Amino acid sequence: MSQHTAHIEEHRDDEASKLGMWLFIFTELLLFGGLFLVYSIFRMQYPVEFRECSLELSVTIGAINTVVLLFSSMTVAMSMTAIQKNDMKKALLYIGVTLFCAAIFLVNKYFEWSGKFHHGLYPGSELMTHLDRGHHLYFSLYFFMTGLHALHIIIGMTLLFVCYFKVRKNTIHSQDYVLLENSALYWHLVDLIWIFLFPLMYLIS
Repeated sequence: MSQHTAHIEEHRDDEASKLGMWLFIFTELLLFGGLFLVYSIFRMQYPVEFRECSLELSVTIGAINTVVLLFSSMTVAMSMTAIQKNDMKKALLYIGVTLFCAAIFLVNKYFEWSGKFHHGLYPGSELMTHLDRGHHLYFSLYFFMTGLHALHIIIGMTLLFVCYFKVRKNTIHSQDYVLLENSALYWHLVDLIWIFLFPLMYLIS
């Protein structure tokens, strides 16, 4: 196989990988879009209960996590720019900062969830048996949706960890960075989902 033919095959593989990631992102948007729709329908049915439950959430923690994720979206984009310029040190730095922001997000979410469990505000708790159906629905959706989002954060972190070590080994470089590009796209998806989750769960009353 000639060098030109090999280059064409590699380009096709890269394009197929990018298309696959975009299709995956589309299915994820459909998934969360359906959950947002379910949440909105139940919120209209139980406006008082949903408002009461939303007051139990920490807007401060939610806002901090929003800023952290927005900042991480910027740093992962900066890592892409750095790798395109073949600046490995900056690429590693920005990926590392993105991972650090992700860790901050998960730590904040851990303390927020712990607070809810401590106060018995979770599906199946003794306290919840004395509350109305609207309260059950809210906290069921809260834990499911934020838990699913946290799972996406962990998956995104795993992808970025792989990218970090591949950049260190020079496997990802200015001529071949499709894995980092796809990981960055995935991370932007995680950020976008939270942009909708935060106002729905924490702000709208």
